[in-house]
Amino acid sequence: MGNFLAGKVVAVTGAGRGIGRAVALAAAAEGARVVVNDYGVSIEGGEPSSEIAQSVVKEIEAAGGEAVAVADDISTMAGGQRIVDTALARYGRIDGVVCVAGILRERMLFNMSEEEWDPVVATHLKGTFTVFRAASAVMRKQEDGGTLIGFTSGNHQGSVAQANYSAAKGGIISLVRSAALGLHKYGVTANAVAPVARTRMSANVPMELKEIGEPEDVAALVVYLLSERARKEKITGQVYTIAGPKIAVWAQPRELRAGYAEGAWTPERIADFLPGTVGTDPMPMLAQLEEMAAAAAARARPNA
Repeated sequence: MGNFLAGKVVAVTGAGRGIGRAVALAAAAEGARVVVNDYGVSIEGGEPSSEIAQSVVKEIEAAGGEAVAVADDISTMAGGQRIVDTALARYGRIDGVVCVAGILRERMLFNMSEEEWDPVVATHLKGTFTVFRAASAVMRKQEDGGTLIGFTSGNHQGSVAQANYSAAKGGIISLVRSAALGLHKYGVTANAVAPVARTRMSANVPMELKEIGEPEDVAALVVYLLSERARKEKITGQVYTIAGPKIAVWAQPRELRAGYAEGAWTPERIADFLPGTVGTDPMPMLAQLEEMAAAAAARARPNA
């Protein structure tokens, strides 16, 4: 057992499997008492089972740690609140929350139904909000604040067939930055992690991931962000990727380029002005897709 998180109480959603499980185990190994939340569903969002969270609690206890299971659905306000209430009832405080829970329902945008959109956004984005909301209400009154960690994805840049997931992950980044701004004066930090690791979800990624690690790599970063060492460095409002040996920080949104003209704008003036003066910011993922399409066309081309 380490002591990186000694004395802290940490709640982890989606902690029954994959990265969430690795985070819960790592936090406990570093001295935290852990609230293990998992609704116990498949990645498609069905088949809930309360046994998933309890099995991780048993692992933590077998290793000498302390943990309690909460199997609630965090896409509901009551579910998010119950996680925090359980921490307070069992351990008397909440120092950190880590929102990993998520599901996938893949479909092209023009075929996506409301039933495929709503549960994904509810689990990822609203599920992060419900826990952040409940935890921040307590943390702002604690003398030493607390830490909020949301999980995003490189897919916040956009996705070919997961617009629901991509939109939710982009929303989580804005939620984290809003929390960082709004809670700074209370000593509460907020950050996001965009992991690249071998999990049930990454197995469905349609392109080869050249840089990929294990859930334990991600857990190590999360433990650091939960720690007092990260808080002393005033790390807040950041988005970090960890992919095996690589750690990267994403840029903050900022205006890239501007141009000015005298008089009122008209469509014709903009057509003459915008392309050459303001221009565009190329999409890296679009360029990657075009390269993949060109390579596929070359392979399909008959030999001359």
